[in-house]
Amino acid sequence: MADAFELCLVGAGNMGGAMLAGWIESGFPADRITVVDPSPRDPMLALLEKHGVRHLPSPPEDYRTDVMLIAVKPQAMDAVLPTLKGLAGPDTVSVSVAAGTTLAQLTAHLGEVPVVRSMPNTPAILQKGITVCCPNSHCSEHQKKRVGELLSAIGKVRWVHDEAMIDAVTAVSGSGPAYVFHLAECMAAAGVAEGLPPDLAEALARETIAGAGAMLSQLDEPAGVLRENVTSPNGTTAAALGELMGEERLGKLVAKAIHAARLRSEELSA
Repeated sequence: MADAFELCLVGAGNMGGAMLAGWIESGFPADRITVVDPSPRDPMLALLEKHGVRHLPSPPEDYRTDVMLIAVKPQAMDAVLPTLKGLAGPDTVSVSVAAGTTLAQLTAHLGEVPVVRSMPNTPAILQKGITVCCPNSHCSEHQKKRVGELLSAIGKVRWVHDEAMIDAVTAVSGSGPAYVFHLAECMAAAGVAEGLPPDLAEALARETIAGAGAMLSQLDEPAGVLRENVTSPNGTTAAALGELMGEERLGKLVAKAIHAARLRSEELSA
């Protein structure tokens, strides 16, 4: 990090835990992190103990932090946010990663203080995530820079200033890893149905998706060009894509799935 600062993580479940592991792996000073969680799971407790991260079951009194990252489940935000008002202030930027919790809802509980609504995803645990952030008007440029540096430690960061985009971001990248994992499940199952041993089918599906993902991340060509490059006319790939792309089957299904996820994100904020 460009400057040393104090970080408080509220909630060390799947998303918070993934981000914490990414920060530690990237070299963020463990002695500058405080984790607030009443009942972290055993693997998380082991991680905290291993690195000497301070752990508290509830928000401490008379404590100020530079960045407070709130990573509790959306359904728990109404119960948790009122307990955090004492940690918020003009010198603290509060960052929420909860789907569907708006900037207005956050400031209603925390006060008119700097707040950033963000949507990361779980590849953060491998420092391969992507996070989209939307700040409120109280955030200074320095605070936004600090948040960007913090989240850059676990992957790429993009900023938007139209909060309405966050619901669509949630549907594409926030939930997106689950879509890819399901694709791997389907590919492995199809391989078994075609006569492959389960362990070989699983390995082929995993490594194919991982390799293709690396190409998408590291090469400049658009996804469509990469697809065309591997598709020989009248070949095996073309035969498969005829099933996936004929009548826009996969495209329509993915669009329908992402639309459902966006609607659910909007419902959570209602």
